Amino acid sequence: MTAAHDTARATPKVSEREARQVAEDARERDWHKPSFAKELFLGRFRLDLIHPHPLPDPEDARRGEEFLARLRDFCETSVDGALIEREARIPDEVVAGLKELGALGMKIDRRYGGLGLTQVHYNKALALAGSASPAIAALLSAHQSIGVPQPLKTFGSQEQKDAFLPRLARTDVSAFLLTEPDVGSDPARLAASAVPDGTDYLLDGVKLWTTNGVIADLLVVMARVPKSEGHPGGITAFVVEADAPGITVENRNAFMGLRGIENGVTRFHQVRVPAANRVGPEGAGLKIALTTLNTGRLSLPAMCVGSGKWCLKIAREWSAVREQWGRPVARHEAVGAKISFIAATTFALEAVVDLSSQLADEDRNDIRIEAALAKLYGSEMGWLMADELVQIRGGRGYETADSLAARGERAVPAEQMLRDMRINRIFEGSTEIMHLLIAREAVDAHLKVAGDIIDPDKPLSAKARAGAEAAGFYARWLPKLATGSGQLPGTYREFAPSGHPDLATHLRYVERASRKLARSTFYAMSRWRGRMETKQGFLGRIVDIGAELFAMSAACVRAEHLRAGGDHGREAYQLADAFCHQSRVRIEALFTRLWSNTDDLDRRVVDGVLSGTYDWLERGIIDPSGEGPWIADATPGPSAGENVHRTVR
Repeated sequence: MTAAHDTARATPKVSEREARQVAEDARERDWHKPSFAKELFLGRFRLDLIHPHPLPDPEDARRGEEFLARLRDFCETSVDGALIEREARIPDEVVAGLKELGALGMKIDRRYGGLGLTQVHYNKALALAGSASPAIAALLSAHQSIGVPQPLKTFGSQEQKDAFLPRLARTDVSAFLLTEPDVGSDPARLAASAVPDGTDYLLDGVKLWTTNGVIADLLVVMARVPKSEGHPGGITAFVVEADAPGITVENRNAFMGLRGIENGVTRFHQVRVPAANRVGPEGAGLKIALTTLNTGRLSLPAMCVGSGKWCLKIAREWSAVREQWGRPVARHEAVGAKISFIAATTFALEAVVDLSSQLADEDRNDIRIEAALAKLYGSEMGWLMADELVQIRGGRGYETADSLAARGERAVPAEQMLRDMRINRIFEGSTEIMHLLIAREAVDAHLKVAGDIIDPDKPLSAKARAGAEAAGFYARWLPKLATGSGQLPGTYREFAPSGHPDLATHLRYVERASRKLARSTFYAMSRWRGRMETKQGFLGRIVDIGAELFAMSAACVRAEHLRAGGDHGREAYQLADAFCHQSRVRIEALFTRLWSNTDDLDRRVVDGVLSGTYDWLERGIIDPSGEGPWIADATPGPSAGENVHRTVR
């Protein structure tokens, strides 16, 4: 017992370089399949990878639509979103109903008792459930997208699948436990330990923000195994029974939004976990987590699509009846621009999610960048759409639904939507972390040929070899960035059918902009070399441009797909055209800010803030914060608090 306690006593102290190396070792390095987004960042517009739009298997689509119909009926008859918001809890009977419906097993294969839905219909189900109550969508997503089922599906042994997946498909809720009080997106400092003890491991540590953790039956836990004889060690994944001795849920956390989620603080003290419950080999935990998120990240933007659809519905209905200065507010340009943004962005975001999901189902492309871009773009644009809806509603947008109802008006929870959407910019990788993760993948080709040149630890001989390889690579690659099909007026003519807006001109813009993006990345690497990783502002803008270009491409492909199928084709072309024009304005501003910005000045101001140079600016206020440490003590040991874990049956 003492050995386990001592091993996990403190958060490991690591340098910035060591922390980066841990993250680098965990990422999937090889590209065995093509990637549209990866090619886009390299200046190669591979429209053939996404057009014609991939189609679902008819039988899969039929089963998916049948489930969506059952889920819709359940949500309409059994889910009271306002009640969940008021009581900050999903009623047990609703959770039980979801289990009976099979919603826990949407992504689990039918041979294990699941529904075996495609990624496309799983995402549609989350959007539907989230429109009834975001807390329900969060429960289902945390259970299946990042909880126990997905890691087992990809990395679990057959014995583990047979033992756990039938439970997870029907009765058992799962949770994913990685974050710790002093460890967020920096896994190198992970403190939870799993010390080998015979054929078991002894698990110690504290995990924070464990969505579903308060009611979970099964947990997937990331813990550090110390290196020893016969044990390579490293961060490792384990499936843990939530009611095992030594596990205490010490607190059920409360947030500004998503008030119904069962999110807590979980303490492990000498928890005995059989070696048979280890998922994959020791040291593979982070790779398992990152691989799980490749498609798991699509659940969050799917819910943002649902939010966008609701924002559009409310904006349309409200703006048509609310009059100002003699006409509906929708007819005033200042409000109309907001409605146009919501409509066009919802169309584009749904195009991004559906395209990425269908590619994931077909497994023909590597979508790790596409999924990450979808998460980044969906969370940012979803938040903006919710904010614009509140602005359109004015004072009523700021007023709670209960207050509106109390004085006789329609209970529209716009302010709740804004609060609920805010977490998406933090969940499953904050916007800032997503920028860095995507940027790393975007410059992967450059680092493979020139990485040794900028690595200070590499010997001169390695730098010389890398220099020769880089010279050959750039001699072939750079000339291709000078000209392309985007400069030919007749290119992509199938996207300019008679009587419709011309989307071909937007695709030609994407092709030209992708080459400009690649040139900008090359110039930056040539200029900053080894300091490139510190230029987070620049890298963030590079990624944001790529996200916009991806969204433009997806919107155009979806519009043509709908037109060819006779399904609102003209209207889809109009929305895609509007979105592309809006996106191009944002892209041009981002290109300008690549080289004209305040990054250097901002760093100097930050130095002054941290050194106390500007502390005089803080005078004249009262800080309403309470007492206590900034970060709670997470020293391993037995729990001193009440166990608030509960089981829903």
